[in-house]
Amino acid sequence: MRPAEDWRPNASREALRERAASLARARAFFAARGVLEVDTPALVNSPVSDVHLASARVELAAEGAAAAQGPSLYLHTSPEYAMKRLLAAGLPDIYQICHVVRGNERGRLHNPEFTLIEWYRLGFTLPALMDEVDALVRELLGSAAAQRARERLTYREAFTRALGLDPFSATDAQLREAARHLGLAAGAAIAGRDELLEFLVAVGVGPRLGRGALTFIHGYPASQAALARLDPRDERSALRFELYCEGVELANGFEELQSASEQRARFERDNAERRRRGLPASPPDERLLAALAAGLPGCAGVALGFDRTLMLALGAQHIEEVLSFSTGRA
Repeated sequence: MRPAEDWRPNASREALRERAASLARARAFFAARGVLEVDTPALVNSPVSDVHLASARVELAAEGAAAAQGPSLYLHTSPEYAMKRLLAAGLPDIYQICHVVRGNERGRLHNPEFTLIEWYRLGFTLPALMDEVDALVRELLGSAAAQRARERLTYREAFTRALGLDPFSATDAQLREAARHLGLAAGAAIAGRDELLEFLVAVGVGPRLGRGALTFIHGYPASQAALARLDPRDERSALRFELYCEGVELANGFEELQSASEQRARFERDNAERRRRGLPASPPDERLLAALAAGLPGCAGVALGFDRTLMLALGAQHIEEVLSFSTGRA
């Protein structure tokens, strides 16, 4: 039986007022920079292939449907693919504020449905985009940003500072021993170097980042490039960054991959890993690949978790404190 009061919103009236004001500040920030707001569909044709994300499937049927149902659609985990299609079609710098849905994400910092601010800047390098992310986050944090340092570390520097290990040259055995000291059970089903690195970042590196600062980590291993270009100066590294504040990951940004053939190869590698983990394979988004083949202009893009940023601005301890209704009360 549901609690009698679960019809009420999770967030207080004051938090909801600040949410509205913060969204208005975000839109003013982009308007002042001449960045165009766009609106793309929440329902998309292909699930995401990233092994760390779970797409929610949606079945659409005709009223009273006796006829066969159409193909499955999915709620987007990010507007990235659609926004890149707009850029390939000739749109200028663009941003979007939207709800996205990711399955299997619940906890203090996670609600399955949440708000992203995602934007793309033509001709931007990774440092230029980090500058702009820093400026927007400080605008949204308000007084909570006062006296915060600006910090940029390479992935290697952050790893070495926290764990005393070089993530590029340490052996798998050394990484596993560090993970064991951080609580990884001896028989835990972690296979592969990237899973070890991801565990170490989640447990040993990330929680220490952004203490009294806005800390950007860049130069991720090439195997974790996702949709980023590799660094032409060192192809062991990807042109990717993440932003942390008080141990909380807020943003993930790339200098965007423009090659359709390389993107297809990455989709195939994702699916090989999905099969290895017993997850269903995800058909590649052919419309995105066609857009890349037509020509994505050189750009950098980033997704910022709005709800987490608002949590830090308000001193909230749980994401539900800044949501009108969490998924549990939807």
